[in-house]
Amino acid sequence: MIKSCNITELLKGVEVEWKTLGEVAEIANNTRKPVKASLRIRGQIPYYGANNIQDYVEGYTHNGEYVLIAEDGSANLKNYSIQWATGKFWANNHVHIVQGKPELDNRFLYHYLRNMNFIPYLTGGDRAKLTKSNLIEITIPIPSLHVQTAIVCILDTFTALTAELTAELTAELTARKKQYNYYRDKLLTFKENEVEWKTLGEVAHYSNTRISFDKLNEKNYVGVDNLLQNRAGKTDSNHVPKEGNFTEYLTNDILIGNIRPYLKKIWQAEYFGGTNGDVLVIRPKNDLLFHRYLYHVLANDNFFEYNMQHAKGAKMPRGNKEAILKYHLPIPPLKEQARIVEILDKFDTLTNSITEGLPREIELRQKQYEYYRNLLLDFPKAEQ
Repeated sequence: MIKSCNITELLKGVEVEWKTLGEVAEIANNTRKPVKASLRIRGQIPYYGANNIQDYVEGYTHNGEYVLIAEDGSANLKNYSIQWATGKFWANNHVHIVQGKPELDNRFLYHYLRNMNFIPYLTGGDRAKLTKSNLIEITIPIPSLHVQTAIVCILDTFTALTAELTAELTAELTARKKQYNYYRDKLLTFKENEVEWKTLGEVAHYSNTRISFDKLNEKNYVGVDNLLQNRAGKTDSNHVPKEGNFTEYLTNDILIGNIRPYLKKIWQAEYFGGTNGDVLVIRPKNDLLFHRYLYHVLANDNFFEYNMQHAKGAKMPRGNKEAILKYHLPIPPLKEQARIVEILDKFDTLTNSITEGLPREIELRQKQYEYYRNLLLDFPKAEQ
């Protein structure tokens, strides 16, 4: 494992000269171009656009090691789209093609640019643009090539370790999710005469209470956009309403995205708040079932498949509220419901929680990498 003390020794007393990117790199934009229609067939050559590899095509425009920098992107991005390309590739005219001169290690440039804030160099509105004239004015720290090579070696090693650990954790997460799905299907599958069956409308109803906009904020306002796919809960909202009344939800109510049901957007409320007509708020109306048991039933694939079968619209299908209330669900005794909830909640925490379980481990690995990257690339600028 890389130690902070070794990094400190590496950088101790290092002299750094700051130069513009135009001084230390070649910008090979004259050879970038959209891929020809005749070559837009699947091949072996990566075709890079502004944000990532867009396709694999025949033919290429570059061959070698380059740093690719997006020309277009979001003005809200702190870390701009930076990619590493090696070998033969095709780059379109929304990508800057950059290659370091002899005094600048290409890979060092890649790591440094991934760590910098591009916002001061962008022009335009929501669709920001990084022009070549602004690109060449970006200043880069230039330590000796020996130090650059050492930094690259450390960061490449750590990148590989992080990628390996993340791959292992992701594989484990995928396996746990499959296990979770298996047990959820198994625990929620009953024969017709094994338990009592009721329609959703017999045991629950949609919220019919309203809440004023002034009681809503980024955290407790839920729109369909900030509900996450595949039962992953929700994020804070970027669009809090400034006027009007909205559907109120209470703690433990179940919120389901009603647009494109196949996205499986569902969240059990942890506090009160409000939502709009694109989100259903479902609340038990008697003591026949636990809130959490109802959540697991509605988070099951069977419900989302039923919802899609009765959805209205083709391009943007919307769940049929009347049909949803006719969905049949098993009602085992409360003791059995509690047992099912206990088992499924353990899997839910392990696979979906952002503060516990495997997703947290993956996030920590990324933060660990970013810590060492910042430590190695935080060169002080000389006082003017």
